[in-house]
Amino acid sequence: MQFDPGNPINKLCAQGMLLEGEAKPAEAAALFLQAWEQAINPSEKFVAAHYMARHQASPEDKLQWDETALQFALQSDEPEIEHVYPSLYLNIAKCHEDLQDYVQANENYRLALHYAALLPDDGYSNMIRSGINSGLDRVNH
Repeated sequence: MQFDPGNPINKLCAQGMLLEGEAKPAEAAALFLQAWEQAINPSEKFVAAHYMARHQASPEDKLQWDETALQFALQSDEPEIEHVYPSLYLNIAKCHEDLQDYVQANENYRLALHYAALLPDDGYSNMIRSGINSGLDRVNH
């Protein structure tokens, strides 16, 4: 997916990431919430929800935001949006695993693996694939 650094939602999320790096999670979370509240289209809503998920205290709340991010990604008309599907399904699967819903975890890990075929061969993609395979190993043993 193409990252537009001039987009105001992307700017807020980038600023939030900088604050995370400075160990200021509350300030980062406030920027991610601001991004969510200002997002006006599915692509922006996806980005904001993805970052909102990172700052949830409970697996239930994280799962809700991850599923929200996925729903908006599925609605997006961005040509390369499907490249985020493996990561989104991986996050959702991990939430289900943390909630001990191994059937849903397995289903979402398998969806992540299916979409991982779309990823390029690079470090980030290999990390996603490794996470998917580790998750499948955990829930199927």
